[in-house]
Amino acid sequence: MEPDLRGTMRAFATGVCVASTYRDTPDGRRHDAVTVNSLGSISLDPPLVSLSFRLGSAFLDDLLATGRWAVSILPASARDTARRLAGPRETRAPHVADLPARPGDRTGALVLAGAGWLECALRDRFDLGDHALVVGDVLATGPDGRPPTLVFLHGRYHAVDDPGSIGVDLSTPGHWGEGI
Repeated sequence: MEPDLRGTMRAFATGVCVASTYRDTPDGRRHDAVTVNSLGSISLDPPLVSLSFRLGSAFLDDLLATGRWAVSILPASARDTARRLAGPRETRAPHVADLPARPGDRTGALVLAGAGWLECALRDRFDLGDHALVVGDVLATGPDGRPPTLVFLHGRYHAVDDPGSIGVDLSTPGHWGEGI
């Protein structure tokens, strides 16, 4: 029997972000944005993050062409934004122009109002299974306050409005080893 990775991973809470990039065309700059939950912090020195995208996605093609992107960490109030940007480009495109966003100073990619943001430049790409993992140098960051953040768990969006109440301190000896 095949492992049910999708079913198992539904029990893992992930942050919800919007990744944005663009492509310069003869008609001007065309921005794109997509909901992602694959943001990973790779290194603090140098500052590196990763995202993964389905191979063949139009967003991935644009990101690889420009080598620049932004990631905006969504506040809990952005559930509708997350839903609107979760589909294929054809359904996302009409919503991109209406985003509460500005072009980033370092990348030109859209930075949304929210819990925080990063601007990144492509460092490397790895094709793994049916996805590509992109690793980026973090060029700029910014927190936008401390609104409740949006997470995805069990196929639904949830708000995390008190991170201090989440539970067990896993760094305490006796809980899953000597500090994870």
